[in-house]
Amino acid sequence: MKTSLFILLGTPAVFSAQITLTKATHDPVINDIVNNSIVTGTVDNSATGPNVTFSNGSLAQGASSQVTYSTPTATEIGNYPGSTIKMIDGTTTIFYKASATKLEITGIINPQVTLNFNQDNGTYIAYPTTYSLTAQSDTVQGLFSSSIANGLVKGTMAFQADAYGTLMVAGKTYNNVLRVKFTQNIGLYSPIDITFSNPLGTFTNTAYSYYDASHRYALLSSTSGTLSVPAFGINQTTATAQALNETFLAVGHVMKKANLSIYPNPAQDFIGFKGEVDNYSTAKIYSLDGKLVKTSEVKSGNVQISDLPPASYFIEVGGKNTETAKTTKFIKK
Repeated sequence: MKTSLFILLGTPAVFSAQITLTKATHDPVINDIVNNSIVTGTVDNSATGPNVTFSNGSLAQGASSQVTYSTPTATEIGNYPGSTIKMIDGTTTIFYKASATKLEITGIINPQVTLNFNQDNGTYIAYPTTYSLTAQSDTVQGLFSSSIANGLVKGTMAFQADAYGTLMVAGKTYNNVLRVKFTQNIGLYSPIDITFSNPLGTFTNTAYSYYDASHRYALLSSTSGTLSVPAFGINQTTATAQALNETFLAVGHVMKKANLSIYPNPAQDFIGFKGEVDNYSTAKIYSLDGKLVKTSEVKSGNVQISDLPPASYFIEVGGKNTETAKTTKFIKK
């Protein structure tokens, strides 16, 4: 999960199942690193309701975008009381307070504005979360600071799992996907406006995240936000979208087209390459949720994997003489 500053009756053979997001399966974990890619193209979030198809097969892979989760420092906890986990996504930092039943936002830092919800944290998501016709809303209150003004903030946050079905993204298809919509509507006020009667401006943000049962973090997410402060002539809108690297990792046929194959598969100690291996000098191994777990040189056509735990992985090979990297899937015994 991430943000930025920004009864159906039917036949099981016909309808998709839906998943439930729980703390154990989908809450962010300290020290996790999530390897995403910015997507080029516009994410289609128009489908709503049960058993829908989220059609985003035309999205293409852009630049890498890494999200990290860590423990806040003592100073950060002092500035954003109650924070237990920190997320850094590019130029945006979000502080969360994690509990057994929910994940709250205590503060947001980005180049536009810093929001500190030290008076009233906002619920980002509560557990368990499953498909619902009703959004869950919470209030937020605290302070804001920016290069042009400082003051008070008050507003609302809401989340709703408003759709589930099949996600088609970048040539891959994922079944039983739950889409969660997140919204923030926050007013910015003068530091002396303690009755919150005359807003200086507003910050609004809408985000969509697509989850399945096999991945802790969203397969695909998009966000758009607006900061409007008319008195200072500010009306800024930002939008971005990213997907797990896995969604762009093709399987065996990609290597076959390049006259390259791997052996053995399953493998225990090493992966060997057959075919046009001279142009490939480096290998990157990813877990199925897109995390980079190992980078290695391709030596004598082999890559050592004895240090990896048994599981399924993607291996991506490339080199200075190749235009694009080649990827396939293998099993470590």
